[in-house]
Order: sequence, then C-alpha cells, then structure tokens
Amino acid sequence: MRVAYLINQYPKVSHTFIRREIRALERAGTAVERFALRGWSGELADPEDAEERLKTRYLLRQGMAPLAGAALRCMVRVPGAFWAALRLAVKMGRRADRPLLWHLVYLAEACLLVEWLQAAKVSHVHAHFGTNPAEVAMLVHALGGPGYSFTVHGPEEFDKPEFLGLGEKIRRSRFVVAISSFGRSQLCRWVAQSQWAKVAVVHCGLEAAFHNGTTAGTPTAQRLVCVGRLCEQKAQLLLVEAARRVLDAGSPFELVLAGDGEMREVIEQRISALGLASVVRITGWISSEQVRAEILAARALVLPSFAEGLPVVLMEAMSLRRPVITTYVAGIPELVSTPDSGWLVPAGDVDSLAAAMLQCLHADEDTLAAMGECARQRVLTKHDVDIEAGKLAALFHHATAASET
Repeated sequence: MRVAYLINQYPKVSHTFIRREIRALERAGTAVERFALRGWSGELADPEDAEERLKTRYLLRQGMAPLAGAALRCMVRVPGAFWAALRLAVKMGRRADRPLLWHLVYLAEACLLVEWLQAAKVSHVHAHFGTNPAEVAMLVHALGGPGYSFTVHGPEEFDKPEFLGLGEKIRRSRFVVAISSFGRSQLCRWVAQSQWAKVAVVHCGLEAAFHNGTTAGTPTAQRLVCVGRLCEQKAQLLLVEAARRVLDAGSPFELVLAGDGEMREVIEQRISALGLASVVRITGWISSEQVRAEILAARALVLPSFAEGLPVVLMEAMSLRRPVITTYVAGIPELVSTPDSGWLVPAGDVDSLAAAMLQCLHADEDTLAAMGECARQRVLTKHDVDIEAGKLAALFHHATAASET
C-alpha cells in the first residue's frame, strides 16, 4: 500500500522521531509519500534531514496561487464535495484558536493535496500532530480523498482540544494514534465511548543504529545535559535556578543545554545574572550524532518539563545507558521509574530538582551504571522503532481494508 505522511514542518530538528518512523515503515515494505506545509529552506544540522527534504513535497512552497487554482478546480469538478468541505472548514473555524481565514487556507491546501494524492495513488493519509495537519487531512477526506489517521503527541492538543476541534477530527478519522496510555486517556475524553476503540497506542521508537555498539561507561566528569528546544514548557529557566542551588551546595559541575529556541536570549540573561556563565553551555541546534555525543559525555540527562507528551530524548538517553532526571507529567512515568532508571520530581519544584541533581552528581559509578542498564532495557522493551512501525503498518492495512469492504 502507499501511505502519505502530512506534517506541518518537515524535516525539522525536533521531528527526528517522524523520520525514524517513516524509514522503519519503508524498511517493512510500506511506501511512504512525504508532504509538508513548510521546511523547504533553512539550514539543517543533520545530513539525514537533508535527504528527507529532497523526498518531500511542500504545499506552500509556490505561495497562494497554486492553492487558489486547486480550490477553483475542485469547486468545478466536485461541487458537492467542495461545498461539504467548505461547511466543515467553517465549522472548524468556530471557537477555534485561529480565525476563519486560516481554516479556509487549510481547505485550499486540502484541494491541492487531493490532486497530488490522486497522482501518487495514495490509499491513506497519516498526519503527525492533531493541529492543522490533522485538519487538512480531514478536509482531504471530505473532498473525496483517501481516509486519514493522525498521531497526537501533546501537550498542545491536550491544552486546547476544543479549540482544535479534536473530537471532530477523531470521529471522522479511520483511527487515531496516541504515543502513551496517558495520551490515549486524554483523547478518549473528547469522544463518545463508541469511538474509544479507534484510539490506539503506538510508541515513538529508536532504531538500533542509534544505541547499538555503545560501550562508553559512566563518565567521571561532573556533567549533566538537557536536550530540547529552549522554550517555556521545557523549563530551562527553572533548571538554571536549580543549577545555582547545586553550586551553592558546594558541588561544582557543568550543565550543557543542547538546543536552541525562542527563549535563548532570556535564558542567557538569567545565566549571566546568576553568575553561571562558566558553568552552563548552550550548544545551539546540533545533529543527531552530536546529541548522542553530548548525552554520552554526561552522567545523566535532565529534562524538567512543565508539560510533555512522552519525550523521545528521554528514550535516547536511556538507550545509551544514562539515567534521567525529569518530571512526572503526562506519559513520562510510563517510561521512567524511580529509583530504577532515574529521578522523577514534581514539575515546577526547584528544590526537588536541585536535590535530584545533587543525588546524581554524588552517586557512585556502580549505582549510575546499574540505573543506566535498567533504563536501557526499559527502552529496548517498549520503544523499538521497527516493532512500533509494524503496529502502525498493521493499523494502516486494517483501516484501508475495512474501507474497501
């Protein structure tokens, strides 16, 4: 079968998990066509992302003129379906977080995408994220295109489900994927019980090449690493406050913030104000291989997020035999257990975060090695990308077969 993947921006440094999923599907024999709204320009740190860009078609690359032309053609060729889709777009625009004009643009995007899907002989569309990609996929189906599914990661979908029309998207879909049991529970809240069976759990996963052959033991350096976009929800500002308390407790160490983002300037200012310029290092965007190297050079990964789905970077660190310090929010406790594979602390609690960091920095090599091995086994058991992609492929085949009967 031939499946289309629809993503808002692809490739993207924080969407490595999508690339892994697509490639695992292809290894298993599912043909995947890549479509995105944005992502055709800008620097890419990872060579594999550069390869993916060449395989991706972009709906907005030529501006609005092709979208308008596609909408006019659709209006003439299938007027009934077009007006039904228009009514749906208007419905989605009510009480939405974006004005009606945005939803009309989504409709135009769907009109162009329908033409591309027909030319590519696609039998199913899968969107990542329950935001605008899922809406475009839903409008494609309303226009007479193939059925769709979508993966919900959170936390955005959980923060404003009604404004995203999440229930409507689920009801019209062939199935929906959550990346954790917690995520599934949140999706079930917004649809009738009769719809719950179509909400499946498929975990994000890692390919064996990421962690196989890793022999590096626990580093002697007193170093912790945080990997992620520099933004409010990842709570790096709180982490910097905790770093100051660790130093005040008499434990010199290094903290690496691997990533970049909209809050970099604010975080840098706070680092300077707290006298941490010699302690905290910000790398900017780096490749997957560089992320791997930074994790291996640290005693543990720390991620003090306020809100999450289930962060892939935790899986990456744990697969490399590194314990993690993180918060017990969303799906994280389904992966991380205290004290076996890391430390779970309350989100927003600077004292608890600093205490966990101190425990990690003071832990002996044998303790960290045992925690790291437990962490690795949890990931290998639950987050093998080929196994998870197999589950997803089975869902694609079942949904497509059911629609043909």
